[in-house]
Amino acid sequence: MHHSALANCKWFYDTYINKPGTGNLKITEIGSQDVNGSLRSIFPANHEYKGIDFVAGKGVDIILDDPYKLPFADDSFDVVLSSSCFEHSDMFWLLFNEIMRVLKPGGLFYLNIPSNGIFHRWPVDSWRFYPDSGHSLVKWARRSGIPAVLLESYISRQGTAGEEDGFWNDFVGVFLKDERFVKDHPQRILDKNLQYMNGYVYGSDTVKNFSTMNEDLTRITVARKILQGTLRVNT
Repeated sequence: MHHSALANCKWFYDTYINKPGTGNLKITEIGSQDVNGSLRSIFPANHEYKGIDFVAGKGVDIILDDPYKLPFADDSFDVVLSSSCFEHSDMFWLLFNEIMRVLKPGGLFYLNIPSNGIFHRWPVDSWRFYPDSGHSLVKWARRSGIPAVLLESYISRQGTAGEEDGFWNDFVGVFLKDERFVKDHPQRILDKNLQYMNGYVYGSDTVKNFSTMNEDLTRITVARKILQGTLRVNT
């Protein structure tokens, strides 16, 4: 797991979970194998935390037989987490609906998936998410009869956590299973975090920190202009 993935989830925890009145929560993480770090480390031990994955390993409590069927009853969890996993799911939209099924009506789904980054097969690497991807998942959920909403989403900037593997841009989305419970979650990560591009917040169509190009393209464009002599660099 790259460093910015941990940093983004910590912002989610600080914004949505670590607040007065929050009791012991039931949490499950999809894709929980501890590879160079784990989201589990962010959450205090008082919460009931289940890690699930497709293979055995550190941080894995339950191994899935079917990647599109979660072995839990309806309305089981307060929070579902998934980081650096959906890009490795052939049909992530099926998994999304399963996540909605096992969430309690007021439950939250935290999703982190690369918007750009290296090709990395575990065992496949099929997808990248862009700024409108969260809205598309909500449309899919509602077509499936689930009244989900996107509370916020954004693309985090490279080097967000000051990491050496700073070539990642993460798409981060926070989803609520049932729109009736929006009032229970008044705070947003984007209220405080400024290290992002193309952010959305529930209730507004405005794209915050809008950019048509990701950071790689921006740097390539700048480098090309420097090489062509059309841009001076102050030294």
